[in-house]
Amino acid sequence: MKMDRFTSVHQSLAFSRRMAIAAGAQTAIGALLLGRLGWLAIAENQHYQLLSESNRVQLIIVPPRRGWIVDRHNKPIAINRSDFRVDIIPDQLENPEATLRTLQQLLDLSVDDVDRVVRELKQAKGYQPIEVAENVPFDKYAAVTVRLPELPGVNPMRGFSRFYPDGPAVGHLIGYVGAASAAEYEKEKNPLLITPGFKIGKEGLEKTLEPRLRGQPGGQRVELTARGKLVRELEPKPDRSGAPVRLAIDADLQEYAARRLGEESGSCVILDCLTGDVLTMVSMPAYDPNSFSDGIGRTEWKMLSDDPRRPLLNKVLNALYPPGSTIKPMNSLALLEHGIDPTERIHCPGGYRLGNRFFRCLGRHGSVDMRRAIAKSCNTYFYAMGHRVGYDKIAVMAKRLGLGQKFDLPVVSQSYGTVPNSEWKNRRFHETKGFLERPDWTASDTLNASIGQGFLILNPLQLATMAARVAGGRNVQPRLLGIGKEPAPLLGIDPKHLETVRGGMWEVVNGDGTAGASRLQIPGVEMCGKTGTAQVRKIVGSQRGQSGDWKYRDHGLFVFFAPFDKPRYAGAVVIEHGLGGARAAAPVAKDVLTFLFDRQLALKNLNALEQQWGGTLAERTARRAAAVQAAAEAAARTA
Repeated sequence: MKMDRFTSVHQSLAFSRRMAIAAGAQTAIGALLLGRLGWLAIAENQHYQLLSESNRVQLIIVPPRRGWIVDRHNKPIAINRSDFRVDIIPDQLENPEATLRTLQQLLDLSVDDVDRVVRELKQAKGYQPIEVAENVPFDKYAAVTVRLPELPGVNPMRGFSRFYPDGPAVGHLIGYVGAASAAEYEKEKNPLLITPGFKIGKEGLEKTLEPRLRGQPGGQRVELTARGKLVRELEPKPDRSGAPVRLAIDADLQEYAARRLGEESGSCVILDCLTGDVLTMVSMPAYDPNSFSDGIGRTEWKMLSDDPRRPLLNKVLNALYPPGSTIKPMNSLALLEHGIDPTERIHCPGGYRLGNRFFRCLGRHGSVDMRRAIAKSCNTYFYAMGHRVGYDKIAVMAKRLGLGQKFDLPVVSQSYGTVPNSEWKNRRFHETKGFLERPDWTASDTLNASIGQGFLILNPLQLATMAARVAGGRNVQPRLLGIGKEPAPLLGIDPKHLETVRGGMWEVVNGDGTAGASRLQIPGVEMCGKTGTAQVRKIVGSQRGQSGDWKYRDHGLFVFFAPFDKPRYAGAVVIEHGLGGARAAAPVAKDVLTFLFDRQLALKNLNALEQQWGGTLAERTARRAAAVQAAAEAAARTA
């Protein structure tokens, strides 16, 4: 019994001690908390009051500078230049309507510009800037800057914009940049794409090389109050500029070729016969990429779209033409490979009879061998030999020389045309029965293809590649990026066969051939080539495409290489509706090649022509731009 009482008393005392300890601990913790709260409320009051207002951390993206594009000599083709812009920060605006009225006056904003800003303000989120104007003249930029105290939320900035020094000369090659579309943003989900002033490649090399040119954005983290007041700037992250890109293009040659094409609708391509480097790739007329990068107006867009010369089309890669007689050197190599004796002579009475149909030649050439047939562009010879060998065999050589092929180039698209044969026709007939009259390959098909007509259609780059492979006997692949260091491998074509064909192309220009008027005036340098005429429409009666409306006239083509004894440059010129290769295309090739060997002589010849055309390409472009501006202003007044 005593023992039970002792245990009970002991337990009671132990419980009381535990309670006391717990109470003391609670008192100590409470005192500590009260002390800390007092310290925060009194000593740290100002600091934490400021932090309480800072309810957001905003990342301001700093766009990177776009990588330059330079030519093979490191001459700039696409660069960045300083410009001025004005943005507004929606969260910092106190009176949006009054602010926009002031900016409209200071920056001469159009009604469309103001409407756009209003729409974007309604959709704005947080601290994200909205572009008001870019490429702002310095005087207007300064006018905004001095009035910043009365314009809260307005953010004038100095940035960089894309600029193309050679303008239309590089339009189709380089392309242009522009603001990302909603679809492009949805595809990538990159906030950089919706940063005001940031632009991505939209066309040409600017688009295909976007990953290399874009760079990595930087960032500036800032703390802001709920009212948009800046609390402090946090540690910035520097941006990293895009990588420069070096092209195989010779910018000076590119500009000269563009100028030399003048007011014609056409293209010019020149390759290095050893490496395949594309030295020039010009399509004219062209658009000015600076206009697109700055934001092209509706008036200018309509003028470009409605122009029958198609300035928006890259004719080098995406226009297809019957090659006409320019493929006769290729045909000759195929004939030689299949046992035709180059000295065998064919009589030309003015054409070739097949059944009850007479296929006409361009003249009565009498007795001609292969070399003479190339020089005089005798259709009869190639009708007869093509009929003997069959076009299926010729088509193999065509593809071997690059015709109908798609090349590995950093371009948006290529139209690679058609090198027909019996298998192709049979397949095409069954795919689209209404397109062809019969599925089997006929002798008429062979004759038409043998002179570069019928189903055979190619682009100018393929023609230039063919010329380069014939000239050098090498399997050159057109190259746009970098500079080729090693010669391309040999094609494996018999050197004697190449010598025969080159001899015929020499006579075209330097003998009594079809392009004698385009002989180079440079001692020791001889150009070789082959003219071609491509029908635009079917010949009806006396209509042969040499007169009438411009759009119905024949195309003029010319393939060439130089020098004859040691070929280094080869290319192709196509003049749409130029009536013939000798008349329109060969003179362009002559002057462009002259530029490579004697720049001063070439410029002298060009200056004389430009005086007839009304000034240089830059001067004519400036006049067109002024006309577009005047038309836009007139339309605005009448609206």
